[in-house]
Amino acid sequence: MTSSSSDSTSGWAVGFTAFAAMMMILIGFFQALMGLVAVFNQDFYVATPNYIFAFDVGTWGWIHLIWGVIVLLAGFAVLSGQTWARLVGTIIAIVSAIEAFAFLPYQTFWSLTVIALCVMVIWALTTQVDMTYDADAV
Repeated sequence: MTSSSSDSTSGWAVGFTAFAAMMMILIGFFQALMGLVAVFNQDFYVATPNYIFAFDVGTWGWIHLIWGVIVLLAGFAVLSGQTWARLVGTIIAIVSAIEAFAFLPYQTFWSLTVIALCVMVIWALTTQVDMTYDADAV
């Protein structure tokens, strides 16, 4: 006898997925905002000499703006419960963390914030918590 069927989704898994979706929406908003700042005020970020990813600040702004919109839309897809969105969301969070790492010398605090949020999203989307109780297994 089981207290819940094996086909049911655990409340923890649903909660982690909702958490990941909200964090992706937040990450997308942060990155788009960082991009808008770089596009409209190119003197806001400090250009770092001798850096391998030393793009023009305007280029970084467009990268952040476009990628932020992609992350934001993926967050809404995860929130809507699309089955493909968990895998896509995980891949997008990984790429987003790498992109934020590359931007680290330009804006350290925001880049570290985005990286930390991406790690939480990856964890939440890849963690499958099964809280069902199987009385027959005892």
